[in-house]
Amino acid sequence: MFNSNKERQMEIEMVTIDELVPDEHLLRKIDRYIDFSFIPEKVRSYYSEDNGRPSLDPLVLFKMMFVG
Repeated sequence: MFNSNKERQMEIEMVTIDELVPDEHLLRKIDRYIDFSFIPEKVRSYYSEDNGRPSLDPLVLFKMMFVG
């Protein structure tokens, strides 16, 4: 009875984010149909490469606002 839990604790399950998000999820549709590649160039002047902490990815911030 107690041996089965120990054996199970030693198992590893590999999961990717792609497996967790359904194919027809809203974010996948947005990614499929909207090209956000222009954003990094547009915001480059607002981000410092060598001063302060590293910033969050502007694409992530924009997509969060877009979905919100």
